[in-house]
Amino acid sequence: QVQLVESGGGLVQAGGSLRLSCAASGRTFSPYAMGWFRQAPGKEREFVAAVIWDTGNTVYANSVKGRFTISRDNAKSTQYLQMDSLKREDTAVYYCGGTTQTVFVSLARVYNYWGQGTQVTVSS
Repeated sequence: QVQLVESGGGLVQAGGSLRLSCAASGRTFSPYAMGWFRQAPGKEREFVAAVIWDTGNTVYANSVKGRFTISRDNAKSTQYLQMDSLKREDTAVYYCGGTTQTVFVSLARVYNYWGQGTQVTVSS
């Protein structure tokens, strides 16, 4: 079984930065892609960013493009989300996911594995 554990959330002022990490453990983990999603109160889980594990190619939601950067360290089975120029509307629980499916990495339903989530709160 694969476990994903997020860390790095917290409270930050608007305009500030946070870096989230997601470490995979358990049996050999060979995803096609890993991604970040977020869910604000009363809203559906939405796609933030994804990285193709082998190539490092990335995909971003328009709302975070130019502000967030996703990356991965294959040797450590860890992915990161660097969040800069944070806005109040970025406030949400951020979830790390991993998928073995090779299509539609922006869709939550294709992800096989999920972390427990980490809270990010941006204050004005």
